[in-house]
Formats: sequence, C-alpha cells, structure tokens
Amino acid sequence: MTNKVVDLTQTLEDKLSIYPGDPSFACRPFLTIPKDGLAVVAINLGSHTGTHIDAPSHFIDGGATVDQIPLEKLVGPAVVIDLDGKVGKRQIIGWDSLKPWESEMKEAVHKQVQRYGSSSACMVLIRTGWDRYWGEDTYFDHPFLSSDAASRILELGVTLIGIDTLSPDETLLPSQNAPEPHGDFGVHQAVLGAGHLIVENLTNLGSIVDGEWTVSLLPLKIGGCDGSPIRACAWRRIQ
Repeated sequence: MTNKVVDLTQTLEDKLSIYPGDPSFACRPFLTIPKDGLAVVAINLGSHTGTHIDAPSHFIDGGATVDQIPLEKLVGPAVVIDLDGKVGKRQIIGWDSLKPWESEMKEAVHKQVQRYGSSSACMVLIRTGWDRYWGEDTYFDHPFLSSDAASRILELGVTLIGIDTLSPDETLLPSQNAPEPHGDFGVHQAVLGAGHLIVENLTNLGSIVDGEWTVSLLPLKIGGCDGSPIRACAWRRIQ
C-alpha cells in the first residue's frame, strides 16, 4: 500500500494574487551562504496571503483565533463540488448549483459525526476552475457564493467551506467604486459568525474530485491571529 499525496496549495512567489488592500508578499535573502555561511530569507506577508484559512476572528469580534482552532476541524474527508466549466466571470453560485451534492454532503456529515463527534471536520471544497487564472487580473473576477447558498451548506452540518478563488464573496476593486462596506461579505459573516472556517485560494481540486480523499488544511500556530497561510494537501491509500 502506498499513499498518493496531492498538493492543493498555490506557490508563494513574486507572481501571485493578493486581496486588494492586503500586505504585499516578499521573500528576499537575509543571510547567504557565500557571505554568511548559511541561508536565511526574510518573508513579508499578510495573514491571508496565498492559500490560507480564515479564523472566526477575521470578521467576528471575540471569535476564535487561528491558534484556537481544534486540529480535528482541519483534517478529514471532504466533499468536492465540481463546478469547473459551469460558472463564469463574477457569476453568483446559488443553492441550485450546489443542490445536486446535497445528499453527498449530508452523508459525509453523518459519517463524521457518527465516527468522531460533532467537533470533527465536515468539509466542502468548491471547484470553480478559477485557479487557472492565479496571478492574472482575471483572478479578481471570480465567481462567488451567495450568502443563502453558504447558509444552506452550514445547515447540513458542514463546518468548513473551501474554494479555489480569492474569496467565497465577490471581490470588488477600488477602481470599481465599491459601496461601503467594501463588497458584500455575507458568506464570511455567515460562516465565521457560526464559528466555522473558510479556506481560500485552493488549487488542483480537479485531482480529488473522484474517490475518497483525506484533506489536511493545517495553518501556522500564530497566537491571536485571524488567519494563516496553509499547506493544503490530500491523500488516499492506493493498492
């Protein structure tokens, strides 16, 4: 028996997509082997750079911080909803688009609760295919969930929603004269307000559409922080 591990993480490098207004990313030499005898780089990034997790405190005053998230909520099986080719630029993903996976989501939640209790991970990962535009201007024009669709997912017992876009909410750029607040954060409010989790900027979800996979979405343990970059991956046992 061997394990096949699939990387679901965008690479942090000079060409990447950052949410408007967030800190820029830089990874530059600080010590070098020729000069100092060892290599160390200085890294500048925000808590929501690249593939990352949103803790409830990202939007909810007094909500759990990233170091307070139980590990049981971050590793487990996931239902992958494949909408690649079915959604387009700035298209709203409503419940009608997700309903075909309702029974699968219910069954996954039931199995997890039966096996491990309600504190375990009940993940839904949404594949839009928009990760193909990572690092390009088009990436900001991603499809997004309606707040009603997010609430319907949560009602099934799901505790984490992941997506291969910049946000499950619409992203409005400053040049688009976004009204206050800056865009509609209804999905963030619904999910994080319920004490649950959001993962953004996933990639390669097409590799785990078929079969049963265990997904790991572990963040850095940063005390008091509202989110963290993660190294997302998935694996299954193969004969």
